[in-house]
Amino acid sequence: MPDAASLTMRGEDRALLARLYAEAVGAAAPAAALAPHLPAPPAGRTVVVGAGKGAAQLARAFEGLWPGPVEGVVVTRHGHGCPTRRIRVLEAGHPVPDAAGLAASAALLAAVAGLGPDDLVVALIAGGGSALLPAPPAPLGLADEQALNRALLASGAPIGVMNRIRRQVSTIKGGRLALAARPARLLTLVVSDVPGDDAAEVASGPTVPSAGSPAEALALARAWGVALPPAVAAFLAAGGAPAPDPGDADFAAGEVRVIASAGRSLEAAAAAARGAGLVPAILSDAVEGEAREVARVHAAILREVVLRNRPFARPVAILSGGETTVTLRGEGRGGRNGEFALALALAAAGLPFAALAADTDGIDGSETNAGAFADGGTLARLRARGLDPSALLAANNSWAAFAALGDLFEPGPTGTNVNDFRAILVR
Repeated sequence: MPDAASLTMRGEDRALLARLYAEAVGAAAPAAALAPHLPAPPAGRTVVVGAGKGAAQLARAFEGLWPGPVEGVVVTRHGHGCPTRRIRVLEAGHPVPDAAGLAASAALLAAVAGLGPDDLVVALIAGGGSALLPAPPAPLGLADEQALNRALLASGAPIGVMNRIRRQVSTIKGGRLALAARPARLLTLVVSDVPGDDAAEVASGPTVPSAGSPAEALALARAWGVALPPAVAAFLAAGGAPAPDPGDADFAAGEVRVIASAGRSLEAAAAAARGAGLVPAILSDAVEGEAREVARVHAAILREVVLRNRPFARPVAILSGGETTVTLRGEGRGGRNGEFALALALAAAGLPFAALAADTDGIDGSETNAGAFADGGTLARLRARGLDPSALLAANNSWAAFAALGDLFEPGPTGTNVNDFRAILVR
């Protein structure tokens, strides 16, 4: 069995993994993604609204590309803003909503009020918008929406389930912002962070309706063990405020385009891996499930490659995307990509590999890192420092593990978000 030193990631592999990540993020860069999708300027006003962790950078890129006057407002996560000239950038709480988000929701609704048929509304929507746009219907308040978000995040439910519940407890999600913009023309440009690239799921679809009901939201909460706050459960049980019907004629004139996605980003990373002399193998851009369980599946594939040179022949770069989840059992310091990396290190200990798991928005969970590097010697190095990898994983504390090793990946906010990026190199 190789020792920990021989299994430690080589500098060139670490650099290559970081480059693959950069290529994936670059494929979703705002200006490049927006340019092919800009419409003709309208006879009236052009109003930009938006939400998501990459909304500020999208707004800045739009200003640089747009040939005429523009106004509007977008909201992004605290610390993810950037300078703009004419489109106002607001910052709000993520992943738990805050009062700034409540004000931002009101600002977006106000920005599209009173428009006419000669006006154009461009909605720039990216992942993270669900938390950034709290707008609870009466009699619920911000504290209720905050409690709901905490319950959803702790449940381990997939993003689609979370958003189907959120849409039933909002005055802006589920197409409601689109209805507020009538009768203006509406174009929604989406940077997708959801498996399958369903635009209605990104940021819970403020301008894109989706079927659902309060009764369905209650059923989903029961099925996934979501501990709904009592006030939210009572609101839904009483009939709530059902989301708009996607068949409503008021949605017919709107146009929706997905301008960046995990699939396109993985293809960019695959091209870079091929240029570096590895054969790229994209497993899927829509992987869901518990991060630690997804890691065990990846470890099984990795083991088969190392021991039997199948299903992919070495040298190979195994790539995947999507959005995993974490059911909180412990202190929860870290995020789903760190949890994946630690679980992979446990399941594939002693095998010769180098891996990076990171969120393409640059932030993974509760800390400032995007994710972490792992290799076949990670486990032994942790134990040599007196740390128990299994106990850290049980406590959802991947951050402590990789911080101790100097293996956190910290690119900073990227200005885009096409969800998880995972790359495993086997030479």
